[in-house]
Amino acid sequence: MPKANKLTLAVLINAALITSTYASEQSEAKGLVEDAKGDILFRTGYLNRDKKNGVKDTSSYAQTAMVKLETGFTQGLVGFGAGIIGDGSFKLGSNNNAGNGMIPRERLNGVDGAGDTYDHWARGGGFVKARISNTTVTYGTQILDLPVLASNTARLVPEYFEGVLANSREIDGLELTVGKFTKNQYSDQISSDGNQLDRAVVWGAKYKINDQLNTAYYGTDIKDRLERHYANVNYKQALENNSSLTYDFSGYHTDWDRKANGSLYSYIGSADDKYRNSIWAISTTYNTGPHTVMVAYQQNNGKAGYDYGLGKGVGDGHQTIYLPNSYLSDFIGNDEKSAQLQYSLDFGSFGVPGLSWTTAFVYGWDIDTNAAVKNASDQVIARVRTADNATEREFFNQVKYTVQSGFAKDASLRLRHSYYRASNEYQEGYIGDTNEWRIWLDIPVKLF
Repeated sequence: MPKANKLTLAVLINAALITSTYASEQSEAKGLVEDAKGDILFRTGYLNRDKKNGVKDTSSYAQTAMVKLETGFTQGLVGFGAGIIGDGSFKLGSNNNAGNGMIPRERLNGVDGAGDTYDHWARGGGFVKARISNTTVTYGTQILDLPVLASNTARLVPEYFEGVLANSREIDGLELTVGKFTKNQYSDQISSDGNQLDRAVVWGAKYKINDQLNTAYYGTDIKDRLERHYANVNYKQALENNSSLTYDFSGYHTDWDRKANGSLYSYIGSADDKYRNSIWAISTTYNTGPHTVMVAYQQNNGKAGYDYGLGKGVGDGHQTIYLPNSYLSDFIGNDEKSAQLQYSLDFGSFGVPGLSWTTAFVYGWDIDTNAAVKNASDQVIARVRTADNATEREFFNQVKYTVQSGFAKDASLRLRHSYYRASNEYQEGYIGDTNEWRIWLDIPVKLF
């Protein structure tokens, strides 16, 4: 276990033993049944990628019901509870060209995901939990929201991890996290260990210094794959007339294991190189009334780009990228620099509460592209630079409406479109020219 992980774990345990500076969550427990919660989210999802330059399109249309049933905690010094999460889905239409993370494929000739798409499928698992004071430990199937190990929730159904996670809030403003996960199931996988994760250890903390300033640090060590660190500082400055300016810095540093080199798609250099990547971003957001404007700059450095979701065992379903220039493209190429202008409008001020619109344009430049050099056994032994000035750009739009009252309260419809183009040198190494539509209809139902 890395030193930073051991230190965080020690701090978490000590925090659980000292007198907390605010009320204990466990002291307010009402019982297993009294605090139980049950929810179902019905989602109809459509994802279409209209590919250019002769590349095959991908399109999926499906229906799912995502369920979470969870007891409260028993009363006493230490509280215990349990729950289940899962989803049951079926495809709508033929989906003959699925292949975008939405719908799982059947096993064919001994190869997972090589056959036709499933007509219907179900996934999920259970978990148990314990709580003392303001420290909770959960073991089992979980959906993670950590900057270094995040479940992809941008598809029909979420990505699941299986393991143990401890979260502690014993000191006001400070939240500590540490965990270990041994299974990883992508959104389009049937097997609970479809990604064949060996071991992912996570640790981190976020601290609210005051109402204006927040900080965070997280790390992960994924066995035989990578070690990754994330840091964030966010400051909000209040202005006159209920306006504000928010300044944000965030960044990652990744060291790839030698055994993972074959999975990297963007590195440049020999097989003996150390594969490292640093990517960071700064943004400024201005809000006044219903209007929000953000400008952001992002930069990538290292022998490899911010490569993710590659091969088996990486434990990353393409959502562990908590940076501003992230839409269809995440602007993560080798040595890439990118800039963004975003505008959001809340129509509540114009008599349509629940309706919002976000538009953004991101441009990336100075991308190093490469070509593989292989030996007689067809093994990649080096990658050579083929261009150092490739570019990409994306024009993004999203409209979302959430019902505010009545029997359909909290139901939402979201329409998202991305127009993505890249220069000729960057067509094969990443997404390639694409027009994408995503349409989600979400209907939440509270059972109890």
